[in-house]
Amino acid sequence: MLEHLTTEQRNKKTWNLDEMTTKEILQIMNEEDQTVAVAVSKELDQIEKLVHKVIASFQQGGRLIYMGAGTSGRLGILDAVECPPTFGTDQSMVQGLIAGGLEAFANAVEGAEDNEEMAVEDLQAIGVTEKDTVIGIAASGRTPYVISGLKYAKKVGATTGSLACNKNAEISKYADVSIEVETGPEILTGSTRLKAGTAQKFVLNMISTASMIGIGKVYKNLMVDVQSTNSKLIERSKRIIMQATNVDYETATHYYEAAHRHVKTAIIMILLKCSYEEALQKLQKANGFVRKALI
Repeated sequence: MLEHLTTEQRNKKTWNLDEMTTKEILQIMNEEDQTVAVAVSKELDQIEKLVHKVIASFQQGGRLIYMGAGTSGRLGILDAVECPPTFGTDQSMVQGLIAGGLEAFANAVEGAEDNEEMAVEDLQAIGVTEKDTVIGIAASGRTPYVISGLKYAKKVGATTGSLACNKNAEISKYADVSIEVETGPEILTGSTRLKAGTAQKFVLNMISTASMIGIGKVYKNLMVDVQSTNSKLIERSKRIIMQATNVDYETATHYYEAAHRHVKTAIIMILLKCSYEEALQKLQKANGFVRKALI
């Protein structure tokens, strides 16, 4: 029942929220937001387990698939769409499914989160397999669309994970690894786009970033698989080459072009003083890890 969920309970600090000054509202929101990082820190062991599952999926050619309704679904999509430009991944490698389809990203679709059949259809449409990891996201931990999706994912042999903002969440029963970040009552009762949404964003950031690091998408703390899709990213690519190799701008630009605008390859060419073809071979043997290719 909803009344038993901490995310649905009233926050005693804000019973008179409508009588507070704007400054007081902002202060209490800020104070409550500061509790989110602490709540997430208590789930680091579970997050680590799920990251290892995602890395295993990637290593066997599988995908990371987020599923959610409303804010939870939108946050999954947000995390997914940032992976191609940041890590140079194919658009299918990390995907976000939202109850009601993409229309629901901008507009509420009535009854979508209760549609269990839609969850199965959405996963079938993208051809989910045993190689994939499917993570169900629900602040309440009880969304029918998400539960149905996790059940189907398990049925086909996919790895399953869950992310909820209540303890003993229903979705945890259907996950190989469950994450339960208890964020407590919102300042505006039941508005889980606030602390719960922030917690979910924190965790999704961790999952995608740590997983990409785990498959060689990062060298030192540089995003060396960044896609140069606009002028800003072209300049960022050159700067990454400069930071990774300590060369000047002109040299970085030369190797960036010589490496066919592939940052990793340019870095290998500079540091090992080798040709483009040799750099590609070394990267291939190192499974894309720059540090391993340099050994």
